[in-house]
Amino acid sequence: MNIDLKGKNALVLGSSKGLGKASAIALSKMGANIILLSRNSDLLLDAVNDLELKQGQHHSFIVADTTDIEGLSKKIKALTVDRSIHILVNNTGGPAAGAILNASAEEFLKAFSQHLIINHTLAGLVIPGMKKSGYGRIINIVSTSVKIPLKGLGVSNTIRGAVASWSKTLSNEIAPFGITVNNVLPGATATDRLTEIIVNKSNKTMRSKDDIEEEMKAEIPMGRFGQPDEVAAAVAFLASPAASYITGVSLPVDGGRTGSL
Repeated sequence: MNIDLKGKNALVLGSSKGLGKASAIALSKMGANIILLSRNSDLLLDAVNDLELKQGQHHSFIVADTTDIEGLSKKIKALTVDRSIHILVNNTGGPAAGAILNASAEEFLKAFSQHLIINHTLAGLVIPGMKKSGYGRIINIVSTSVKIPLKGLGVSNTIRGAVASWSKTLSNEIAPFGITVNNVLPGATATDRLTEIIVNKSNKTMRSKDDIEEEMKAEIPMGRFGQPDEVAAAVAFLASPAASYITGVSLPVDGGRTGSL
């Protein structure tokens, strides 16, 4: 099975920690040159030192804020002047938790911009290079709410669904060029995002964090939270040559929690 990514350039968003960093590490182990992107320069410096170098890779990072679409676009345009991006991993932090009826229009607009518009903008910037080089993988780290909405995540459920529909539409349009577009749907994974959700729920319900954790684990057939590298393994496979005929799919990586096929 060909999972060799030597000579391929991968741009990974939100890669200073969590799922983004885990995905960047996995891709580097397969030989890819990694461009990390995050707004925290100190964390990026640490993250770049954790990337694999045994195959002669060249890694770098970009300090950018994904809420600044214009500024981010300028940096990615400059990046693509002298190189093609073969793999784009879209990964941005999820919207704040809360009931959908309590959400303001501004919250929806902010989340729509930070997820769908960012994904769309970056895809538009890197696809020409993918076409030219004859290799392209766009992977969006989304959420299992694409399959089944999650309780208490009204804005997130709404925007994630929009991203999934955008991804499927784009996958059909660029499939003739051999470029794939897929979504990885993490379930409850041991990241800062999960900790934030647990703390918020604990504060709102006046229950202990341990009780909240056990309740969440009870919904997972495997009985535990996922690890970032387990989600990253799915990202890495979809980025590989071996996944060349897989496109337009939304793959849950959730220990069996999602109650649908």
